[in-house]
Amino acid sequence: MTTSVLSRARTRLSSAALVAVGLAAGFGVAQGTGIRALGGAVFLAGGLAAGWLWVQRRGWVVALGLGALYVGAFVLAHVLALGAGLPAWLAVSLVTIAAAGVTYAVADRP
Repeated sequence: MTTSVLSRARTRLSSAALVAVGLAAGFGVAQGTGIRALGGAVFLAGGLAAGWLWVQRRGWVVALGLGALYVGAFVLAHVLALGAGLPAWLAVSLVTIAAAGVTYAVADRP
């Protein structure tokens, strides 16, 4: 692959989609398999892939901020589910929509 092909592929891939997949699929895998570490691995993979795109597109400062948002969304989902008593799927859905929306606005929007 040439550099231009890699560059085009990088710009087409949405980091907001990676955030959504990392949060939602990580939750789904953990719930479905009963193995929380496996869900954590999906969460980590989504975050690392999105982080790589953030650094490439917007630099380290934005990448660190969005990374904090990503981890904060994970924590907030637990707080909403355990502390506020929301169903787990609802808590994960809410934080996923919010984190993906902010990520799109900051990192993906042309």
